[in-house]
Amino acid sequence: MKIAVLAANGKAGSLIVKEAVERGFDVTAVVRGENRTLATKEIRKDILALTENDLKGFDVVITAFGAWTEETLPLHKTTLEHISELLKNGNTRLLVVGGAGSLYTDDSLTTQLQDLPDFPEEYKPIAGNMAKGLEVLRKRSDVNWTYISPAADFDYEAERKGEYLLAGEVFTTNEKGESKISYADYAIAMLDEAENKSGNNIRKRISVLWK
Repeated sequence: MKIAVLAANGKAGSLIVKEAVERGFDVTAVVRGENRTLATKEIRKDILALTENDLKGFDVVITAFGAWTEETLPLHKTTLEHISELLKNGNTRLLVVGGAGSLYTDDSLTTQLQDLPDFPEEYKPIAGNMAKGLEVLRKRSDVNWTYISPAADFDYEAERKGEYLLAGEVFTTNEKGESKISYADYAIAMLDEAENKSGNNIRKRISVLWK
């Protein structure tokens, strides 16, 4: 399987590359600067500079793009618009490292976590912009996308347990009432989805958390 990982040098991207390489996949890191991942192949370009030819031939494209500053937050939307245009009407799957703030509070799918009064104020800008990216995808019937939201507590320093629960659009907790997952276990879930040939999660948002 040929996989391209965009924003591969980041925390999520580098662990996704590591998991993919360890599974024996043909992995290309898409980075703006020096490739600091385990991938032996690279495309050194900004995401918005990628062309259709750059992504041609990949079975799966994973974008792990993330931004925090006021001026770069809108890129959560514009990068997905650009990637979608490059992959439209093709067979390549697009997997997106998403956010938890846009998960819904119940099955009515009306209220998102970011809408709740106790949602942390400092996370509202990124949650809102990531939600706009998800809305871009929801409008695309010509792209084989899957948006994967992590648990509310998405912890880079936490251990790799090698297990997780798969959920859907609604915010979910485990038997302990917790919503947490490590970046390493999120990477496992991401690559499991990349290997999922059933297509049952295409054009859907799913979510993952620890058991």
